[in-house]
Amino acid sequence: MQTQQPKVTLVGAGPGDPELITVKGLKAIQQARVILYDALSNNELLDHAPQNCLKRFVGKRAGMHVYTQAEINRMIVKYALTYGSVVRLKGGDSFVFGRGQEELAAAQQYGIETEVIPGISSAISVPGVNKIPVTARNVSEGFWVITGTTQDGKLSRDLEFAIQADTTVVILMGMSKLQEIADIYAQLGKGQVPAAIIQNGTLPTQKIGVGVAQDLPVFAEEQGLKNPAIIVIGEVVRFHEAFQELQTKLADNYKLAV
Repeated sequence: MQTQQPKVTLVGAGPGDPELITVKGLKAIQQARVILYDALSNNELLDHAPQNCLKRFVGKRAGMHVYTQAEINRMIVKYALTYGSVVRLKGGDSFVFGRGQEELAAAQQYGIETEVIPGISSAISVPGVNKIPVTARNVSEGFWVITGTTQDGKLSRDLEFAIQADTTVVILMGMSKLQEIADIYAQLGKGQVPAAIIQNGTLPTQKIGVGVAQDLPVFAEEQGLKNPAIIVIGEVVRFHEAFQELQTKLADNYKLAV
């Protein structure tokens, strides 16, 4: 390959459906000399790359890390200096718990030109395609997006503040903390707040489970919900038809019991 001017472009691949990438992101893939891609970016997007493009899988999914972040940073620099145009293809948006800033800084330290092409974050798009708005008039005036797994492996301390704000909470990378999340909601008197877990959002293999916050681990186990998944907690979940059906079923059972 003929060396080009070094450049690193962070491209958000969107929530999973390959058609939910931006036009600008797709053009960057079409012009890339090297693509470093994650497990959460749809592999179908790689079909749009030039025939001579180098494609390197670098992992990055809950419980699966092929390379450390430091190793990925070094690869980004190495390939940019060697081949020119490098696309770092990341699931969702690079700056929503994607460590995009760390990778950008690594390239900039070597004077490499950088560009950021935002992606559609699963935090809003996955609830959206399931007709769960993260905000709704007279229901939720805002939303919090927090990580279920911080750098030290713990649940974000922001969760308690988010619950007290009495608004929509979207938790990414939180499936291993379901019991802890449920306990915190229950302890704060919010155990009956509607909740949903959406696995493989926007993909044909999508699964969704609904219930209330204190029962998150219960309905996750009953319905076999696993990573990759997002958790949505708040009154907005009532808009989903599955939750409405659950409420009707519970009401009917109550009438029969009485």
